[in-house]
Amino acid sequence: MARSGRYSINECFYSLQGEGVRAGTPNVFLRFAGCNLDCSEQTHGFDCDTDFSKGQLLEAPQIVEQVKAVCAERCDWIILTGGEPTLQLDAPLVNQLKAAGFKLAIETNGTRPVPAGVDWVCVSPKVEDSALKQHQADEVKYVRVAGDPLPTRAVQAKHYLLSPAFDVASRGNAAQLSRANLEWCIKLCLEHPPWRLSVQQHHIWGIR
Repeated sequence: MARSGRYSINECFYSLQGEGVRAGTPNVFLRFAGCNLDCSEQTHGFDCDTDFSKGQLLEAPQIVEQVKAVCAERCDWIILTGGEPTLQLDAPLVNQLKAAGFKLAIETNGTRPVPAGVDWVCVSPKVEDSALKQHQADEVKYVRVAGDPLPTRAVQAKHYLLSPAFDVASRGNAAQLSRANLEWCIKLCLEHPPWRLSVQQHHIWGIR
């Protein structure tokens, strides 16, 4: 939750969306510190590739100014990500970002409901279906490793995506796409429409 009107922000940067239905579009990425899950290869089949443990406490007007500074009016979309953004995102921050003229997309694990006013919801479940609290989305994205079963469609969405897990840690800082994971996701998508493939292309492009 926001701390007395302040939010713990890990980083704010301008880049291209690297995955999902909106891949290739320019966005400001607003990364919130903190997560309610601890994804690792042992527990989820892949290691979390994001450092979100530390953050700077900012008030909503400061966040708006930081977003404006990094995009310099080149885009009007903000991706709220983490960590888990719903741990802190609330109506006051949503309202101030919207009042500044931005459209909001969120990437969430679905364990908490998304506040009203978000324009694009991407749910990437990493828990059992019974633990999900966000049951509607624009897109649902599951990360899969070779041999993982086809997910259920517990979240109602316009788009259902399977994303092959990258090997993040084995070769320095460069994430490597596992051929076995890719081929498995391709197989699942071919056999089970409407599931479709979504590769984390930012790793391939060499951008954040």
